[in-house]
Amino acid sequence: MLIIITKNYNELSKRAAELVVEEILKNPHLVLGLPTGATPVGMYKLLIKSYKNKTKNKNKLDFSKITCFNLDEYYPIKRNNKNSYYSFMHNNFFSHVNVKKSNINILNSESKNPKKDCILYEKKIKKNPIDLQILGVGINGHIGFNEPGSEFNSKTRIINLTENTIKRNSRFFKNKSEVPTQALTMGISTIMSAKKLILLANGKNKANAIKRLVNGPINKDCPVSFLRKHKNLVVIVDKEAASLLK
Repeated sequence: MLIIITKNYNELSKRAAELVVEEILKNPHLVLGLPTGATPVGMYKLLIKSYKNKTKNKNKLDFSKITCFNLDEYYPIKRNNKNSYYSFMHNNFFSHVNVKKSNINILNSESKNPKKDCILYEKKIKKNPIDLQILGVGINGHIGFNEPGSEFNSKTRIINLTENTIKRNSRFFKNKSEVPTQALTMGISTIMSAKKLILLANGKNKANAIKRLVNGPINKDCPVSFLRKHKNLVVIVDKEAASLLK
């Protein structure tokens, strides 16, 4: 595990974007696993900026051969709902770079058979192994929507959200009745199958989860702890998120 501690969120976003650019330049056909949430927004902005950079740079960033798999999605929710992760990804990233629509994979929040779709998503990832998976972490240690209690061998699936997660997500919706109580997510074993992982975390509210990742027991009570078993894990945190590390 490589831990990079940055001064602030802006520096965290810069380091993350630099690592992603480096991987794309090494492998133009990179298979990239992508997260949503507030944490990666700064990274996405910098990747867009790099892509739009019109200077005479031989290593101009190109997403046209990249394949993307999104980490998770609410269920059920209309894809055109502003709170869907489908909308989030297109508004914050996909619509601003030259990634091909056919290369974008997002779990279907409108599916009539989500279990079957999750199985197909898992199979597609096995056929197109993820080279670089970027992750965030919840305050309770969840990764993707793998809540505490998720097993190490879990696959892509539909899950029930905890009351705490539903409560935290309710701030994004007008009415509590609109808040999805389920989600679709890559499983922990799916995440761990990626060749390289980058975990991003900022703010004091993530400090305990980072402490448990680095120093705590590896178990399903804190899903992020499983990442410590990965052979190629990079953790990028700001000073606040790293404040409980010794």
